[in-house]
Amino acid sequence: MPSIQVILTEKVPNLGAEADLVKVKAGYARNFLLPHGKAIEKSAGAVHRINLLKKKRAEREASELNEANDMARRLGKLKLNFELETGETGKAFGSVTASDIADKIRTELGGNIEIDRHRIQLPKALKDSGKHEVEIKLHHDVTATLHVTISPKAQPEAAPVEGEEAEKSEKPAGGYKSKAKAKHKGKE
Repeated sequence: MPSIQVILTEKVPNLGAEADLVKVKAGYARNFLLPHGKAIEKSAGAVHRINLLKKKRAEREASELNEANDMARRLGKLKLNFELETGETGKAFGSVTASDIADKIRTELGGNIEIDRHRIQLPKALKDSGKHEVEIKLHHDVTATLHVTISPKAQPEAAPVEGEEAEKSEKPAGGYKSKAKAKHKGKE
């Protein structure tokens, strides 16, 4: 398949950022990149345009880095508390996942901030009660550390009611009642 070189005019996922010179299949360039204005063909006159794109890219990357640093400072101050029902050993019946953490961050910071759950570096769901540190990759240069506390839910001790004990004693072991066998009439 023939391939051509194009200069990207904006960031294209899994391909590159603006002002990058990339080699792509001719059909991809002709049918998608060029008609949508995401790229221009490589030519001698495109050198001036490349310089403008590089300046635009530098400004965008600087603003993204500043936003990521601001977010990292806000997340560093934030302490999230989760209450889960736990057993006697402190092991939770449920777990705290990256989605739960992302939802809690959204509610704690006013709902106007979206953090993708895939950016939360959580190798496995948190099940143990206690304090945990969770890393969030906000930018390829910026990682924030978030403090998460999982505490057991306060459960009132419920005393068994006398009627419940009586019911339990009537049931046979295993909790199943046996049925009487059906009697079938034989063929005569």
